[in-house]
Amino acid sequence: MILVIDDDTAIQTSLSLLFRKAGYRVRVADGPFETNEVLDQETPALIVLDMNFSIDTSGDDGLRLLRRIRERLPAVPVILLTGWGTIELAVEGMKAGASDFITKPWQNDYLLQAAETAIKLAGTDTRSVSRRQLDEQFQFDNIVGNDPKLLDVLTTVGRIAPTDAPVLITGESGTGKELIAEAIHQNSRRKRQPFVKVNLGGISETLFESELFGHVRGAFTDAKADRVGRFELANKGSIFLDEIGDLAPASQVKLLRVLQDRTFEPLGSSKPKAVDVRVICATNRDLEAMVAQGTFREDLFYRINLITIPLPALRQRANDIPTLVRFFLDNLKVLYNRPDLRVSDEALSWLKALPLPGNVRQLKNLVERTALLVPGNELTVADFERYVPPSVPTAAVRLPQVGSLTLDQMEQQMIQQAMAFHQNRVSKVARSLGITRFALYRRLDKFGIAYSADE
Repeated sequence: MILVIDDDTAIQTSLSLLFRKAGYRVRVADGPFETNEVLDQETPALIVLDMNFSIDTSGDDGLRLLRRIRERLPAVPVILLTGWGTIELAVEGMKAGASDFITKPWQNDYLLQAAETAIKLAGTDTRSVSRRQLDEQFQFDNIVGNDPKLLDVLTTVGRIAPTDAPVLITGESGTGKELIAEAIHQNSRRKRQPFVKVNLGGISETLFESELFGHVRGAFTDAKADRVGRFELANKGSIFLDEIGDLAPASQVKLLRVLQDRTFEPLGSSKPKAVDVRVICATNRDLEAMVAQGTFREDLFYRINLITIPLPALRQRANDIPTLVRFFLDNLKVLYNRPDLRVSDEALSWLKALPLPGNVRQLKNLVERTALLVPGNELTVADFERYVPPSVPTAAVRLPQVGSLTLDQMEQQMIQQAMAFHQNRVSKVARSLGITRFALYRRLDKFGIAYSADE
């Protein structure tokens, strides 16, 4: 049963017809008193709550009722209905425990998707399962490992993939955020539709609209033909927005508008286009801290992270390193026609203890580079030691004491060290730090570090 709380009979009727046509049983209430009567009789699977259901339009009455509902039924999802004028209020509602918010006028298909997603997520089984059980149910072909932390991630992916919930994947560079995004898409109902990847760190602010929303001929000087944007290419499928933490404030506003309205206007056009797309975002930055600092919009943060999947660093699942190394070698045997390629047990133990700040990406690079440059078929500790970059110590990394440096100061020092080691070659510095050149340029400008363009 879905409970609709709104004092407007027209909205009650409209939502009732919409949900009943989709096969749900619906009850309505026009305020706290009727809500309590319904909740005394049965527990709904979902509550749709308007933020203003009385003559007072401040939204405070909706927040008060939401808090009472959360205290009484903490497991029942609540979707808020709000107008653009009360987005800040909707964010307060998300903080108070709402699972989603929808702006008016709503799109029927999107509201039904949100309702279905909220109900499914609220009723999922979170029991842990083995890797074999996961592989029997889902397609995780390119994700290697059996560590419990990784299995928790894959279990979450399996639970949320069939829904249309927006997902935020967090973790250090090189932990496999793109692979997880692909797994979400491949195990979803949209798997036969496009999966479009966008590296936001590599798109300048001036090109943002054209790249994501497209443009029409004549929109700007070099626009000699119409261009389809990434959102339109991803229609009916999924779009993966990587490095969303690097998005400029002005671009954040434009992205929020599309995620909120599910419509966009190509640059130079006044004709809106509707889009049906699942949004998966990723970042290696602390977005909550950025929200607190005012560098990332709070309303956008709550829009993209209905589900957050934090990925463990490789050092947090070091027991998976031998499995990963063997997986990489199996691929190299075929790729380079070296069927006898293998790695010694001593080398596997040594690799498990090696600090790898670049995570899985760095391990893969090290294994492939060593295999290519060593003439023998068995890779040993000495072989790997020869090709470990000097910037990666073979002993344990000593971090500064908590409070002695801020994250910005640590980031600045690491970039300065990398620039000195690679003789200011920006491309090599970016690769060694696991970020794009464009993301590195922004950080160099931010910290006032001098650089010259690559040859």
